[in-house]
Amino acid sequence: MERRESIKAMMLGSFGTSLLLQSCFDTSAEQLQEKIWKYQYGRTAKEAAHDRKLLGQQFFDEHQMKLIGRLADLILPPHDNGSTTEAEVPGFIEFIAKDIPSLQSPLKSGLKWLEEESDKQFQGSFLDISEGDQKSILDDIAFQVEGVEKQTDGIAFFSLIRDLVMTGYFTSEAGLKDLGYMGNTPNVWDGIPEDVLKDHDVAYDEAWLAKCIDQNTRNEIAKWDKNGNLLN
Repeated sequence: MERRESIKAMMLGSFGTSLLLQSCFDTSAEQLQEKIWKYQYGRTAKEAAHDRKLLGQQFFDEHQMKLIGRLADLILPPHDNGSTTEAEVPGFIEFIAKDIPSLQSPLKSGLKWLEEESDKQFQGSFLDISEGDQKSILDDIAFQVEGVEKQTDGIAFFSLIRDLVMTGYFTSEAGLKDLGYMGNTPNVWDGIPEDVLKDHDVAYDEAWLAKCIDQNTRNEIAKWDKNGNLLN
């Protein structure tokens, strides 16, 4: 199984709900108001006010946001169906960091560690070194290998940022399309397949079938009279 297909399988098995979050970086107050939650249903006034408050704040500075964006692209490279940038993953991570304060210190400390490690190994900022050198740093912290001494701080940070990148992308509109997730879409069930019926030597009664719902009209909205009688 290819890496991307493995990721899809993993995410399909672990999703809960979908968050479609907008980046609040370099966004005016007026634009921010327009961007707050594309879907308002199911949110209380208190929850909406909480979201507006967080979206009006800025936690990461510009350089840190660029680092997060670069890490996201390295963890999940751009492809034909989309990219982490298009899915606004950096904005998602910015929002989550504000919404879950316990993540703030690990994320900022991790970004600081990344810059220090980049300077120590390759004498430059992580954003300025080559992609090969960037991947070299990440390869050393991607997984804990038994019996091999590694940078434990880096491993913890990479595990956290990787989880956030995957969650941010695969709960976005672009990520859901990448997964082929269709949501609550009505389907058509026209009965047990003919070959299965034959195997069990049974068949549908034509008279009974005539009484079943016409699947061709399944998307039509039923109409009722004031007494609760079905009109059509």
